[in-house]
This record gives sequence, C-alpha cells and structure tokens, in this order.
Amino acid sequence: MASLIAALVVTAALTALGQDGVIQDVKHGAKKAGETIKDGLETAGEKTKETAKTVGKKTKETAQTVGEKTKETGETVARKTKETVNGTGDNSAATTRTTDQKSRNAATKAKAQTTEEQPTGRDSNTAAPNPTP
Repeated sequence: MASLIAALVVTAALTALGQDGVIQDVKHGAKKAGETIKDGLETAGEKTKETAKTVGKKTKETAQTVGEKTKETGETVARKTKETVNGTGDNSAATTRTTDQKSRNAATKAKAQTTEEQPTGRDSNTAAPNPTP
C-alpha cells in the first residue's frame, strides 16, 4: 500500500517535470505493486476460508463425540440406578448374603446364651426334692 502511494507521488512529481519514459516506468511499477497486494489479499482470503471450514468441521466432530459420550454416560447411570432399585446390582447380592450370615450368627449366639442361662431345676450335687402331700 505504501509503495502504491509512493509511486503515485513520484508520478505526480515526474509529470510536473515532463519525463514521460520515467512516468511510464513508475506507473508500471505501481500497477505491479497493486496486483501483488491484490493477489496477497485473495490468497489470505482463501486461506481464511479454508481454515474456517476446517475449524467448523473439527468443532462438529468434537460436538458429536461429546454427545456420544454424554449419551453413553447417561445410559450407564440409568442402568446402574435401575439395578440398584431392582436389587440386582453386583453389590446388592453380596450385601444381602453378608447381612443374612450376620443375622444367623447373632441368632445362634442368642440361642446358646439362653440355653446356658436356663436353670435345669436341680443341681447335679443335690437330690431331687420330695413332693409335699
């Protein structure tokens, strides 16, 4: 852009002096500089457009991947919740089994203690009492 302005200034100055050959050279140089700038801008525009398409494509792919992962996670959470509610989860069977064993052990201990504490009605060293008439 600066070279274009400089070329125009030189052209104006040379026109005042009347040097046609030099003016033609300066005009040609200015035209060439303008074309180069135009080509550079077109190339930059094309590259920007390509980059925008690539970014858009990658963004779409990422969004699809995130959507799929979110869906999978939601399905897993729903399945685990359903298993927990229905009592068919991996941990629920083990928990039920452990609780059942603890209950049985506690009941057995309670029975044993009750049996030990009950009096038999006589001591082994004393004779049985006689009934009174």
